[in-house]
Amino acid sequence: MATIPGELKGHRQGILGYRLLGAIASVAFVPGLSEGWSVDRVRPVDRVRPMRVVGKPRLADDVVGLVLEPGGGAPAPSWTPGSHLDVTLPSGLRRQYSLCGTDPDRLMVAVRRIGEASTEIHERVHVGDVLRTQGPRTAFPYCGERRVLLVAGGIGITPIVAMARESAARGVDWHLVYAGRSRASMPFLDEVTDLAGDRLTLLIDDERDRRPSAGELLARADDDTAVYCCGPTPLLDLVRTARGPVRAPLHYERFAPPPVTGGSQFELTLAHTGRTLQVPADRSALDVVLDTAPDTPYSCRHGFCGTCRVRVCDGAVERRGRAGGPGRPGAREMLLCTDRAEGAGLTVDL
Repeated sequence: MATIPGELKGHRQGILGYRLLGAIASVAFVPGLSEGWSVDRVRPVDRVRPMRVVGKPRLADDVVGLVLEPGGGAPAPSWTPGSHLDVTLPSGLRRQYSLCGTDPDRLMVAVRRIGEASTEIHERVHVGDVLRTQGPRTAFPYCGERRVLLVAGGIGITPIVAMARESAARGVDWHLVYAGRSRASMPFLDEVTDLAGDRLTLLIDDERDRRPSAGELLARADDDTAVYCCGPTPLLDLVRTARGPVRAPLHYERFAPPPVTGGSQFELTLAHTGRTLQVPADRSALDVVLDTAPDTPYSCRHGFCGTCRVRVCDGAVERRGRAGGPGRPGAREMLLCTDRAEGAGLTVDL
């Protein structure tokens, strides 16, 4: 009897195993022949994680931290630099905040008082409160290239400080540019000063009587330096415009929604009320809907979280947001914050 070489024998055993599994599957999942898997037995997974507020440190003028701990002795979820946490506030408002802490057993976010949600956190969320959270997840991943320039403006330091820690730990060639209105307004200033040393450039408005230029922000970035940038829209636009086409990537995250460009005016009809709204070429459907229905749920305003997704009753959708893209190709849905009508108008389930 011929001997089967080890590699071939393993290969044949693998084939037989796949055939056996296939035969089992063909029996287990044929409708009417078993009580195995079926579509109607699929149940949605509840990804909400209640977390208790165990600390609320003051980090800078108008900036507080929220230190969050899972209940029941559960471990804190792991995360990577650039990740954010979805937080649902007691009022029902849902927002994303970048993770920036160092305690592996707890999560921490930092919130500047800007707008309704942040005011609620500052004034009405207290130590001991339990908040509903989802995540962590990221749309701003840190890749750890060979040379890295980190650029932060104001509260934009929250994802960047985690990237600075990671850069130092990995031993990459890195530099941090941190811009702000005043030292008192800049969270984590003492930490990044100690961490970065001469790898830190501070551009502080009230010490210079002017805002930073693109040349100052990008002085340390050559064509082979990856740039990570987070901050207000003017700073991002300055960096994006000045960076131009180079070999190394530019990674960035916005706080405010990007401006609407290349859009056309369309009509948005709300099916529940029959009201028709005019969406101008330079505004999002979400902004127009909020003028009429301010309790409409939304969160990221960038098209990736899916909070403002609504069912489309009539009309074709021009998809612009990532949460409504290739993963949901046949869905009759739109993201109010980014998607638009392909034509004269849409009717949505609102």
